[in-house]
Amino acid sequence: MQLKLEISGSRAIVYDANRISQPDAKLFEPEYWLQAGAVVDQAAGRGNALMLDTPFGPAVLRHYLRGGAAAKISRERYVFLGYTRSRPVAEANLLSRLSALGLPVPEVLGAICWRHGLTYSGALLTKRIPEAEPLADLMSALVNTDPVWTAIGHSLQRFHAAGIYHADLNARNILIDKLQTVWLIDFDRGQVMRPGDPRLQGNLQRLHRSLVKQAVMREAELEACWQQLMLAYNSVNQKSSE
Repeated sequence: MQLKLEISGSRAIVYDANRISQPDAKLFEPEYWLQAGAVVDQAAGRGNALMLDTPFGPAVLRHYLRGGAAAKISRERYVFLGYTRSRPVAEANLLSRLSALGLPVPEVLGAICWRHGLTYSGALLTKRIPEAEPLADLMSALVNTDPVWTAIGHSLQRFHAAGIYHADLNARNILIDKLQTVWLIDFDRGQVMRPGDPRLQGNLQRLHRSLVKQAVMREAELEACWQQLMLAYNSVNQKSSE
């Protein structure tokens, strides 16, 4: 991956020069891909991410949209504090860093920040993870002895050992592929912290609340699954301290 930043007029594009030779704003516009017949699916969630078949491989296009009370003010505009501090550019740079560390995250294809005076809007284009499904869609078929819980615990510990904070770790931002590899997606507002920072544990608490909200298991079953996840998460810490 070779990320480059191109600023022209009122927009900035970050792109992987190894895959995209001519960055263009149209690559981040849903209408362009719809007209090209390249939209193959749409994922649930605030951004309604589009699954695409592109000249540079299967991809996901996600526009940044606000949720909650902030959406009443503006659904897609954020305060502009500079291109490199915008959400899409920051997330692209973070994902590039995580990929370089060998962590299981989507590869960045590009990101765009459109400036609108004092505000901006943006979008992110990433490589699609093949044959992967959100944990939320798999939970009803899982039991506490399923090895996927162990895989999730080990994967989360790898991120935390590197000091990686996920701002919205939930059951839809964890993907499991056919080989039971665990992937984390949506690193908007993610941060790199000091390993051991107590705020990293907030990721686990947020994930637990998300699993409870799924309501596809009885409470006792869910807690057994969670204990399996935490056993795997903590076992890595125990081995490293021995």
